[in-house]
Amino acid sequence: MVSLRARGGNFLGEQDSPGISGCHRSKARMDEVLPDGLLFKDHNFCSDLLRQLNGLRQSRILTDVCICAGSWEIPCHRNVLASSSPYFRAMFCSNFRESSEAKVQLKGIASLALEQVVAYVYTGEAHITAGNVLPLMEAASMLQYPRLFEACSSYLQGQLAPSNCLGMIRLSEVLSCETLKRKATEVALTCFPEVAASADLKELRALELRDYLGDDGLCGEEEKVFEALMAWVRHDLQARKRYLQELLQQVRLQYIHPAFFHHFMAGDTLLQSSPACRDFLEAARRHVFSACGASAPDCRPLWHGPPRSSYQDFLVLVGGRKDNQQTTRDVLLYSTRTGEWHSLAQLPARLYKASAVALHRSIYVLGGMAVSAGHSPVSRAVYIFSLKLNRWHMGEPLLAARYSHSSATHRNFIFAIGGLGDRQELLGSMERYDSVHNVWERVASMPVGVLHPAVAVKDQRLYLFGGEDTMQSPVRLIQVYHLSRNSWFKMETRMVKNVCGPAALLGERIVIVGGYTRRILAYDPQSNKFVKCADMKDRRMHHGAAVMGNKLYVTGGRRLTTDCSIEDSASFDCYDPQTDTWTSQGQLPHTLFDHACLTLQCVPSVSTHS
Repeated sequence: MVSLRARGGNFLGEQDSPGISGCHRSKARMDEVLPDGLLFKDHNFCSDLLRQLNGLRQSRILTDVCICAGSWEIPCHRNVLASSSPYFRAMFCSNFRESSEAKVQLKGIASLALEQVVAYVYTGEAHITAGNVLPLMEAASMLQYPRLFEACSSYLQGQLAPSNCLGMIRLSEVLSCETLKRKATEVALTCFPEVAASADLKELRALELRDYLGDDGLCGEEEKVFEALMAWVRHDLQARKRYLQELLQQVRLQYIHPAFFHHFMAGDTLLQSSPACRDFLEAARRHVFSACGASAPDCRPLWHGPPRSSYQDFLVLVGGRKDNQQTTRDVLLYSTRTGEWHSLAQLPARLYKASAVALHRSIYVLGGMAVSAGHSPVSRAVYIFSLKLNRWHMGEPLLAARYSHSSATHRNFIFAIGGLGDRQELLGSMERYDSVHNVWERVASMPVGVLHPAVAVKDQRLYLFGGEDTMQSPVRLIQVYHLSRNSWFKMETRMVKNVCGPAALLGERIVIVGGYTRRILAYDPQSNKFVKCADMKDRRMHHGAAVMGNKLYVTGGRRLTTDCSIEDSASFDCYDPQTDTWTSQGQLPHTLFDHACLTLQCVPSVSTHS
């Protein structure tokens, strides 16, 4: 047997050969020790071989075919092309005539793109630029070089912008490039306001625009969707007005601000010139923008569709009294997606026991006692907050100054109920705000004036549960206001004994949340019956409650301890009606009570994340 070990050293000498030492060896070799020896792996060999083949091609040595684009001829090796692509394998390894021709003409490919593809085959490199990406991508697709095709796609994805994403979607469909289509569609949906202003939108075909505006993921307010479709129609009015009715149905009218509908849609001359559009808008007005709505069953699906998936629910806490019981101007926002609290623009004034409601993606803060040095008048002021702009502005004032009152919304209306007046008198009056015409009007007064009842609206009726009288005694009543009839009736019940506890509509039932008690009651208006739910951990009052995603969130308040003392709370809890259980969501940024707790559903903007 011949020994591989020589005298005084190993087979190569005691030291390694300089050519495979150090870092160079680690890059060129990844040897693998096997039971019967060593598997030598030289990864530079492949690239060296490719370089040598390219040198032979450029010198026209051993080339056996010219592939041509028009008059442009590129000498190649059949075996190299056949090894690199199924397209050329089929061409040269089958019984096609090209397998024996000296020149093969390729139609539909630009000569420069073909030359780049061949260079890629022999070097594994391609220089992709804005000027060559499209013909190169078409050539890579036709000649079946998927990695080069995806490299072109990645380049185009890096160039995506709201101004060109619609064109990219159309290009991706021509090229059957799903990765580019997904990315371009994502930009088109998430950057809708910018895309709507682009020239490309006006060049879409009717079917393309219909699918785009009807997409659930479109991140745009419905007013902007309407404006975009009208701009598209007016860009070529004579050719496009026949699509108006079909496109108008892509606007989810139930989420349009009623003032916008009234002033900009219902009176639009182009829409009014179409009998079908006119009927469509009239049906919308009856079902969505009136106090009570119509009951025609054939129209219900149009007005009860879900919001777009781009809309998110946000919990907003407004005002109240925080640490050390100071009246605060703070506005806090909570996102269930991030689990974080953020501060928004502060209330313009410190307001003691104001009420607040959410309507049309805005918050309305009504009345309250204006807290200032030495003087605290009862206010008629209405402040309106836009989450999109993160800004407050003044609204139409209440007819009567009031605080410690309740408020509720229904369709396009806000109801301000009871409270205390500017002479500390108990108010039994109620007034209603019409957001379409921006006016307050008096409506029927409640049968029994109460403070701090639980309030909710369900099925054309406004319900007041319990509350307290002027002697601070609980009132065991349910008072019901019929919205379309403008009339009240009352029902005595032993079930309610709540004071300073909110109510919320959870599914088909109204849930009364605490109020100097741990008890949670779910009221079914259809059967006029109560169902007891899982108790809260503490006896609570002056807390907030709102529904998001079919769950009830309860914030802050004051709690009665076991020794009957009162403590301010920063608790943040969630009730799941499916499991009838409570879970803690952590803590508020500080203790808080007498605050408004509201749910806003809107398209996220910068202000919702700041």
